[in-house]
Amino acid sequence: EKAQYQGNRKRKNKQMNLYIIRHGQTDWNIAKKIQGRQDIPLNERGRYQAGCLKKAMENRPVTAVFSSPQIRAMETAKAVASSSGSVVIPVKDLMEINYGFWEGKTEEELLQEDRALYEAWWSHPAETAPPGGESISQVNERCQKAWKEIKPQLAGDAAIVAHGGLLAHFMEQLLKGSGEEGGERVVHNASITTFEYAPETGRIVLVDFDRCDHLD
Repeated sequence: EKAQYQGNRKRKNKQMNLYIIRHGQTDWNIAKKIQGRQDIPLNERGRYQAGCLKKAMENRPVTAVFSSPQIRAMETAKAVASSSGSVVIPVKDLMEINYGFWEGKTEEELLQEDRALYEAWWSHPAETAPPGGESISQVNERCQKAWKEIKPQLAGDAAIVAHGGLLAHFMEQLLKGSGEEGGERVVHNASITTFEYAPETGRIVLVDFDRCDHLD
């Protein structure tokens, strides 16, 4: 499927839309637990949100959906892809931030158990990593690698499905040097954020941020 998709690039040099989508809700989202690399599936609400995304994306047909390989993202990506019969292409570097031993814990628990390191991570995330996890500098490197992998495969409008933490940094990397940098942008579950991308110039513009009206 991927080879067949790569052979069809009619819109390679035309401006295209990139739809950035966060996965649907999980039980850990409700419990406010750090998910990271844990493979937590969508809950009932998350599956409903995926269905809403499928309907919303019928008006935004895409040629491909690039997704984190984690189950909550893949379940969401398959719903998005089914709206236009497009393929889902897993991209390993779109996986959520690795929070190491902090995964499965809430912020309240971390403030009680590991306050000094947790506060240091918030103050200097580029240099500080959770125990067994990765620093934000490493996350930004992954985001750059993910975009480098995705770009040559674009044949037209496409969706990118991943995680709240990762997408905040992925979008920051997309806008780097555009004059629209504004720090991290955290989006809601099953939201749609739209960028315009011009392959010939590399110009990327944020058009519509964190849209959730399809979930009403």
